[in-house]
Amino acid sequence: MTDTNSYDAAVDQTAKDAYFTASQGQLIWTRFKKQKAAMVAAWVLVVLILSGIFAPFLTPYDPTIAGRDKDYLNGAPTIPHFCDDNGCSFRPFIYALERERSIKTNFRWVTTINKDKRHYVQFFVEGSEYSLFFMTFNTHLFGVDEGYIHLFGTDSTGKDIFSRTFHAINTSLAVGTIGVLIAFVLALVIGGVSGFYGGWADSVIQMATDAVRTIPPIPLFMALAAFIPDTWSAEERFFFISIILGFITWPTLARRVRTHILTERNQEYVLAARLCGASSGHVIRKHLLPSFTSYIIVDLVISFPYMVLSETALSFIGLGLKDPVNSLGVMLQNVTSADVLLNYQWYFIPVIFFIILVMAFVFVGDGLRDAADPYGDTKK
Repeated sequence: MTDTNSYDAAVDQTAKDAYFTASQGQLIWTRFKKQKAAMVAAWVLVVLILSGIFAPFLTPYDPTIAGRDKDYLNGAPTIPHFCDDNGCSFRPFIYALERERSIKTNFRWVTTINKDKRHYVQFFVEGSEYSLFFMTFNTHLFGVDEGYIHLFGTDSTGKDIFSRTFHAINTSLAVGTIGVLIAFVLALVIGGVSGFYGGWADSVIQMATDAVRTIPPIPLFMALAAFIPDTWSAEERFFFISIILGFITWPTLARRVRTHILTERNQEYVLAARLCGASSGHVIRKHLLPSFTSYIIVDLVISFPYMVLSETALSFIGLGLKDPVNSLGVMLQNVTSADVLLNYQWYFIPVIFFIILVMAFVFVGDGLRDAADPYGDTKK
């Protein structure tokens, strides 16, 4: 009994020592793991990010007009089967599609399903070339031995919605990443200078910050959309939208950086560094910014869904990215008509992925915010 008590006491002491010697990042991770909703959202977010990065491999076809199925326009999703009236198979299969002119439709082209002919799903098939990590490949995760497979159906031009959706996730995340990085750098520089030096520099910077915050985004983008030449390529429009989103979203984070530096610049460790001859840039870079790195990371994660929402909203109303770029906002433009709601409900599948992506970011951001708060109640 004594040995058991000694062992339990030793375990408790070890846990206490680990807690008091843990770094700030380890403490945040420990608190974050206790929040089940945030952990589930984190795994969902990881899956979506990896799906976007490896979209060219995971999807069977080119998402542009080059990979379209011209014989299956506005086609419903093709669901793989294992069994039907003709028997069962160990390999999943889809039915063959036949296109013919029908008397009932005044000899227009009609696509019919031939349930007597199967196309078997294959894995690691050769297809269109794509670039991934600066290398060229042509192997895709799955395909069929003949014809096409469209798990999410096709759009009005015959492009595969499954392929477009995963490439759109990658594009929207890339726009958000570029915008967040630009806002992050601007916020650190402007907020750091404003909080550290104070005085007239702080007053001027805060007036500029307030001026940027008062700019209405929608009229701004309407003006910019009129400014963008029609000759610009999709890549040029992509980077332009990303840069503008970064330049109009930095004031909030800059205010938080300034507030923290204002409270920390007179602390003993900062005064000691300055008495030792450290420059202002060294003090900000080596002492002040690392003291609240975790809070900056939390702010970045929280601001990420709003960046994705901004890109999606602008593309949705026609002021952001446009075809042939595949983004979630561009794909959401296709669900605005009543005809889609009544006849082509599979167009709404990308909307589901968009909601899941934004909600995952929100839950992860809330979890990190609670975990980074040393005074928060983590057991609630």
